[in-house]
Amino acid sequence: MKQKPQKPSESELEILKVLWKRGPLTVRQIHEQLKNGTGYTTALKLLQIMAEKKLVTRDETARAHVYSAVLAEGEAKRAAVSTLVEKLVGGSGLRLAMQALSQGRASRDELDEIKRLIDEMEAGRKRK
Repeated sequence: MKQKPQKPSESELEILKVLWKRGPLTVRQIHEQLKNGTGYTTALKLLQIMAEKKLVTRDETARAHVYSAVLAEGEAKRAAVSTLVEKLVGGSGLRLAMQALSQGRASRDELDEIKRLIDEMEAGRKRK
C-alpha cells in the first residue's frame, strides 16, 4: 500500500514552493532560491527529512542529487485550507469566505472569478 505524504512544516513548505515553481533541482539550486535565509546545510537536512516523510524524491544517479516534489501543490493547498477552515471557523467554508471577503482586498477580477466558481458549482449541483 502506498504511504501518503506527511504534512509539511513551514520550512518544508518553502522548499516545496521552490520545487513547484522551478521543477526538480539540486540542493544548491534550492538553497539559492530560498528567500528566508536558510543555510545550505539546513536546506540539505530539511530535504533529507522531507525524503523520509515522502514529500520529495531524490534522484541519486548524478553526483549532485536532484530533488523533486512528491506532494502536489493543489493537494498541499487543499490540506492547508481544510486545516485553516477547521481551526479558524469550525469547518464552515461560508464563514471563512465571508471573513476573507470582508477584508475588502478582493479586486473586481477576483470577485468575478468567485462568481464564476459559484455559478459552476450551482450548475454542477443541478445536474446531479
